[in-house]
Amino acid sequence: MLDQPSRLPVFDENTCPEDMERMLDNAQRASNFLKAISHEGRLMILCHLASGEKSVTELEDLLSARQAAVSQQLSRLRLEGLVTPRRDGKTIYYRLTDDRPRQIIEVVYDLFCRSDD
Repeated sequence: MLDQPSRLPVFDENTCPEDMERMLDNAQRASNFLKAISHEGRLMILCHLASGEKSVTELEDLLSARQAAVSQQLSRLRLEGLVTPRRDGKTIYYRLTDDRPRQIIEVVYDLFCRSDD
């Protein structure tokens, strides 16, 4: 692996209090995001939603999971602002709220799923 320059900022004793406060706020937001995706069921839901909107029934089938379990995980993802529901009659569809989950899923896929072929 080649050494690449870090894209991370450098913080030291000369960092102003406002920058440290912003870093702490960002760390809290990142921590909440990572906690939300740290469950295998939620991670799998996000993987499926990365390819497009799905109904709750479609997610149940894809995950081979009960409706209650899928709904519980979707509720947590919705609470964290990662997915957005849409109702069409009696059917509820979910999609990713923004591109953050897809970006993380791509990194996780590269690190843990992509074959070395």
